[in-house]
Amino acid sequence: MKLQIVPARTGALWVRLGIQTFFQQPLALAGLFFMCMAALSIVSLVPILGSIAAMVFLPTMALALMAATQEASKGKFPTPNIVLGALRAGQQGMRPMLVLGALYAAGFLVVLGISALVDGGEFARVFLGNRGAEDTGDEPLRLQAGMLAFMVLHLPLSLAFWHAPALVHWHGISPGKSLFFSLVACWRNKGAYVLFGLSWFGVLLVVGMVVQLLAALLDQPAFLGVGAFVVTLLTTCMFLTSIYFSFRDSFSADDAEVKAPDAIE
Repeated sequence: MKLQIVPARTGALWVRLGIQTFFQQPLALAGLFFMCMAALSIVSLVPILGSIAAMVFLPTMALALMAATQEASKGKFPTPNIVLGALRAGQQGMRPMLVLGALYAAGFLVVLGISALVDGGEFARVFLGNRGAEDTGDEPLRLQAGMLAFMVLHLPLSLAFWHAPALVHWHGISPGKSLFFSLVACWRNKGAYVLFGLSWFGVLLVVGMVVQLLAALLDQPAFLGVGAFVVTLLTTCMFLTSIYFSFRDSFSADDAEVKAPDAIE
């Protein structure tokens, strides 16, 4: 496995490829995304351990969408069977993915716990659904401080897991090393990832303005809420689709490396 350094402009290319690939197979990719979200939602309904179990399976969900994107980029229809087959065909099987998920859940809980030290647990209670944001009393600044602390601390956690599922699955890297290599790849290609983030921010702004304009033209305020929800979900799916291309361009297999049947070509 080799790290590749890409120009900063590649970040915008990843966004374009993600959107284009999504519209090549919109029903398949959106259906898979909603299926994964529904499965995680059902798991999270289990008292106490449900939310933790859902976090454990988040890296697997991300890998499933990356595998589906790989199929779609080849002009194939990514059915759930293809995705499940790709997950089973990993170089080390499912166990390392579960370890990776457990590490993510632990890291997430640590980040949430640190944010609770900042705001007395206000943001954690809102995030876990124990109270609404409007019920924070006369101290909204504490909630904002906790939210800011969570966002700042969650960023390095997200970058560590950005490429980790794909590295474990396609390159056979151990979970611990995959987190390190993912962070290194994001840092070495920081220009591309900054432009990637800014490009998606621009896409969200444009999409939000279009939804607001349509709601005004149709004189249907309710459309704004429903439209924003649907568009947010579809945009999230496109975002996750674009992550595959960031991985594809950031790493390449060694000539001597044995690939899985569905490895990147």
